[in-house]
Amino acid sequence: MPLDTAPSTPPGLPPGCAWREFADGAAQADALAQIVAQDLRAALAVRETASLIVAGGKSPAPFFQSLSRAELDWARVRVSLADERWVPVGAPDTNEELVRGNLLRNAAVAAELVPLLTPAADASDALPERTEALRALARPFDVVVLGMGEDGHFASLFPGAEGLADALRADAAPALVAMTPPAALHRRISMNLAALLDARHIYLSIQGTGKRAALERALRDNRPLELPVAALLKQTRTPVNVFWSR
Repeated sequence: MPLDTAPSTPPGLPPGCAWREFADGAAQADALAQIVAQDLRAALAVRETASLIVAGGKSPAPFFQSLSRAELDWARVRVSLADERWVPVGAPDTNEELVRGNLLRNAAVAAELVPLLTPAADASDALPERTEALRALARPFDVVVLGMGEDGHFASLFPGAEGLADALRADAAPALVAMTPPAALHRRISMNLAALLDARHIYLSIQGTGKRAALERALRDNRPLELPVAALLKQTRTPVNVFWSR
C-alpha cells in the first residue's frame, strides 16, 4: 500500500506528472500492475487490440508476475520491449526471456510478444526488420512502463553513448536505434525517446534512495546528456507517472 504519510513529491516534477510512493517493492509492483491492467482494459473496450511496451532488467519481475494474473482479454494484447541486449536469441540474460518467464504466464500467457532480438550479427542490421515488425502494435502505444538506472539511463539510452543526443530528441521521428553503452557488456537495440513518447500512458518505476536521488538531480539540473531521464521527465508531450518505493 502507499505510505501512510503524505508523499514527498520531488521538486521540479512537471505539471501533469504524477508521483506515487510505497513502503516496499511488493506494494509498488501490485499497484503498478493494477493501474496498467486498468489502462489495458480501457484500451480493449474501444480498440481491437492493446499495446504494452515494457523495460527489462531485474527489478520488473515482481511487477510482471503481478500483472500476469490480471483478468483481461490477453489474447488481444501485444507486448514488446523498450530495449534489448544484443546477445544470442534465447540467452538467459535477455529482456525477452525475462518477459517470457515472468509476464507471459498465468492469464497473460495468451498475449502476443513482438521481440526486438533477432539472429542478425549486429543490432544495426536488425533495425529495418524490427521496425516493420513493431507496426503490428497499436499506436500510440497504450502503455509504456520504464525503469531507470542510478546513472539516469532509461531503455538503453545511456549517458556517454554515441548518438545519445539524437536518440533523446522528443521531436525526432519515432525509431529504433542501435546503442553501445560505455560501461555495459553488450551492444543494445532501443526505442528512441520519440518512440517511447508515442504513448497514451507512461509509467516510470524506480526503487531505492539512490535512484530517487538520481531522479531529483535530473529534475534539478535538466542535463539529459548526463542524466538521460531528464529528457523523459521534462518533455511536455506525454506526462510521466512515477512509482517509487524505498
